[in-house]
Amino acid sequence: MIDISALKFDQNGLVPVIVQDSLTGEVLMLAYMNREALELTIQTGYMHYFSRSRNKIWKKGETSGNVQKLESLFLDCDGDTLLAIVEQTGVACHTGNKTCFFSALEGDKKKITTDIIFELMKTINERKQNKVEGSYTCYLFEKGLDKILKKIGEEATEVVIGAKNGQKEEIIYEISDLMYHLSVLLAYFNLDWTDILKSLEERRK
Repeated sequence: MIDISALKFDQNGLVPVIVQDSLTGEVLMLAYMNREALELTIQTGYMHYFSRSRNKIWKKGETSGNVQKLESLFLDCDGDTLLAIVEQTGVACHTGNKTCFFSALEGDKKKITTDIIFELMKTINERKQNKVEGSYTCYLFEKGLDKILKKIGEEATEVVIGAKNGQKEEIIYEISDLMYHLSVLLAYFNLDWTDILKSLEERRK
């Protein structure tokens, strides 16, 4: 438990908070807390921040549903910055990106991360809600569960065949197809890959 009295708030009574995803280790966002927001976070178990632009406390995900459940809270060596390890529901950024840190200032090659999975799920869920002419994803939702399951069976077979052939590029291609169709299945049942990651985390324990 953090001793709040050990925290060094700045001249405005704020302390920066780095927020990290407990499943992926990815840095999600940087925000600020005042003493009251910190106390609310500890009391409720959900992240609360202080908005400098609106001059008020807000609960992350209060309107979007993309809440952050607090798992651990750390104080840095200087006592003036917090690190929050959270269980993120949905995406962290208001832009729809998983993390707020998606714009590269240095380096021209974006590191491939699990973000692509969440971006894929976002697109699939959009297709589920809004029909797009010619969209294969929309076609699968229109045909229903049996069609989705049939495609998963077919793609799983293709993975097996690709593995038997021993061709790495073929294996990658077929597993990508399978993961896409599994993503459609998850969206059909209003699930996403976060639920799968949670299950894997439990098994690791």
